[in-house]
Amino acid sequence: HEQTPQTSTLPASNSLDFKTLELFGPNTGLGTLALYFILKTFQSLIVYCDDSDLEDIPPLPKDTTHFYGRFNKIEHIKSTTFMNLNKLQSIDLTGNDISEIDEAAFRPLPLLQQLILADNDVKMLPELPNSMRLIDLRNNKLKSSGMHIEVFQEMSDLEYLYLSDNDLDYVPTPLPLSLRVLHLQNNNIQSLHVDTFCNSHNPTFIRPNLEDIRLDGNPLNTHLFAAAYSCLSRLPVGSH
Repeated sequence: HEQTPQTSTLPASNSLDFKTLELFGPNTGLGTLALYFILKTFQSLIVYCDDSDLEDIPPLPKDTTHFYGRFNKIEHIKSTTFMNLNKLQSIDLTGNDISEIDEAAFRPLPLLQQLILADNDVKMLPELPNSMRLIDLRNNKLKSSGMHIEVFQEMSDLEYLYLSDNDLDYVPTPLPLSLRVLHLQNNNIQSLHVDTFCNSHNPTFIRPNLEDIRLDGNPLNTHLFAAAYSCLSRLPVGSH
């Protein structure tokens, strides 16, 4: 079974200021018919609108730090969806119908650390901030041609990358040294090369952090690419 992706945890209940728990809905004048909860803590403003039959992401308070819009009917993330939300750190839109994301959709988010779009119909991954720590695009329709070249290279804090059950042809390289988990099972990856994980110009190069790699379920004869694993402390699942 696939490891459950790591996500940030909410503050303990005894640290929450429940006096600021609000219902956000049509009477606020923000143009949405869906009720959703806002939970304020000392450092966070968390907006929940799961299971609300939403077809669009509603206007969010400008101080929103965490947004949960899971299991709705959202199809499109527009370039204006997250405008003026420069405190937003986490977005979870698991289980929608998202098939289109504008190229600039996440550009206004300098503090974004977690993007969870599992179980959608995403075909192309737009530009993302370099502040990312977790990206979860499991079970989409993502192709290698739908990602920017070297898309993850400058994400020096990226630790968790979940891309299983897509239609990727190759491992998206180069990968940042910070990466701890890379799940690529059930794609269409057919080959690796020495520089996929390692550095052919530096035989002493080691990746100490990358300990969880999944390559099973790909049309890949991993025995032919032993040199690709020489810098890893642990062999990928599906490599032996």
